Amino acid sequence: MKIYTRTGDRGETGLIDGSRVKKDSLRVDCYGEVDELNACLGAVRSHREDAGLDALLAQVQRDLFALGAQLADPQARIGGRKPKAAVTAEHVKRLEDAIDARQEELPPLKAFILPGGSPAGALLHLARTVCRRAERRLVSLAGQEEVDPLVLAYLNRLSDLLFVLARDANRKAGVPEDTW
Repeated sequence: MKIYTRTGDRGETGLIDGSRVKKDSLRVDCYGEVDELNACLGAVRSHREDAGLDALLAQVQRDLFALGAQLADPQARIGGRKPKAAVTAEHVKRLEDAIDARQEELPPLKAFILPGGSPAGALLHLARTVCRRAERRLVSLAGQEEVDPLVLAYLNRLSDLLFVLARDANRKAGVPEDTW
């Protein structure tokens, strides 16, 4: 199979339902933001500093593929045909459990934290901001088209998790938080 198809040479792309849309459509922009977030998580994982973090982020990356598939499916049928391509309430709960477990180890917040710290911590802060951007774009799409509320909840919870993971990565690396 060739990587290039030439079908996008005029600025259009195909969605899962077979329809064609402009590559700058809001729907494509949304799953592009999710793809960028996934790449940021890959950069965090490349540091291989923490096996638990790596396993958690590997699962999140799989979830983001499912989320992207849902966004690329305006008819909302992919999740019914392929269960791995659907974000569910259990996915959101898994994020909440991960937040709660990591947050127990962290000192309480008393000020805003400047993004940065260890390489993994800084990349997790970057991923958090990309996640928030993806969430904002998704809110825009939800104002125009039907969007599964669990997709929004997942991104909202994921940005919280990424913040906690950044703090935890910096704590484990012995890098103090720089507050504002």
